[in-house]
Amino acid sequence: MENLPRTLTVDLGERSYPIFIGPGILNSPDQYIFPYLKGKDIMVVSNETVAPLYLDRLMNGLRDHYNTEAVVLPDGEQYKTLESVNLIFDALLANKFGRDATLVALGGGVVGDMTGFAAACYQRGIDFLQIPTTLLSQVDSSVGGKTGVNHPLGKNMIGAFHQPRAVLIDIATLSTLEMRHYRAGLAEVIKYGLIEDCEFFVALQENIDDLLRLEQDVLVDAIETSCRIKAEIVADDERESGRRAILNLGHTFGHAIETATGYSEWLHGEAIACGMVMAADLSERLGWLARDEVDEIRALFQKVGLPTAPPSSMTREGFIDLMSHDKKVVSGQLRLVLLKTIGQAIVSSEYDQDCLDKTLDAFCKPLD
Repeated sequence: MENLPRTLTVDLGERSYPIFIGPGILNSPDQYIFPYLKGKDIMVVSNETVAPLYLDRLMNGLRDHYNTEAVVLPDGEQYKTLESVNLIFDALLANKFGRDATLVALGGGVVGDMTGFAAACYQRGIDFLQIPTTLLSQVDSSVGGKTGVNHPLGKNMIGAFHQPRAVLIDIATLSTLEMRHYRAGLAEVIKYGLIEDCEFFVALQENIDDLLRLEQDVLVDAIETSCRIKAEIVADDERESGRRAILNLGHTFGHAIETATGYSEWLHGEAIACGMVMAADLSERLGWLARDEVDEIRALFQKVGLPTAPPSSMTREGFIDLMSHDKKVVSGQLRLVLLKTIGQAIVSSEYDQDCLDKTLDAFCKPLD
């Protein structure tokens, strides 16, 4: 494939930053990392799964030129907590890093979210770079500046908006990603077609077998299109006061699943895939999507190997309780991201509660 890496820009004025997409980016820190460092101190944050694979390579490329340290966190959504972020603060303080230090997130979405949150908080804000190593983090969480941690009562309820200096997407890291995690990342790729680009959704239907084989041309195109759509939405609505909320298609249902299962049984992309099918079902009940469109959406997730029904233990009442803690609740009214058609999402609190109840009843077991 020619013209690699691909380069996009998240246009936020003086806080704009590039996204680089291609293989081998980790091997060229002088080109992709050095230009975005303010001071001499770098703290790389990774986890116990990614660190053995890529940390030494990254550190070796930095140590000759910068004072570089690392902190390795436990791996898993269940560790996306204030306690884990405090380990980053401990490392920064122990090494006497100041406001010109840079944090570097090397890992998936959990590492990126916690590193960004630590960067937002440490000495009231320091720079950070995103080096996402999972498909889900490459196409979603690394772009846009949302950072934070979970709380036992709700996902991502504690956090801050803090944009990275750059996002470095080395697609070679996907070669070591477990297939289950790769499939979960495809859920977010499909999301972009559903919310904004019907032609992209059709292309994904046509090319899904190639994507599942990680064929480079198709993979780079899918990542670039996903990042382009997200970059445009973030540039238009950085702090989610309007349009950016459509990026949460399926997330209200999905976050309820993640919370109910303790953030440890379902991967984020698995829960969001199911949530998007539920959102599509509700959209059809409201008279927007056609039933065959709902079936197409479900079929694509199923072909990827993602769940399209919640855990059998979840009830309608359980969903409603957990959804009431969602960040999109405004003045006590839950707003949902729904589909007018494939490629056009809306955020609405003016839906028929009876239709929501029917969707939940269709997907959940009755309360004993």
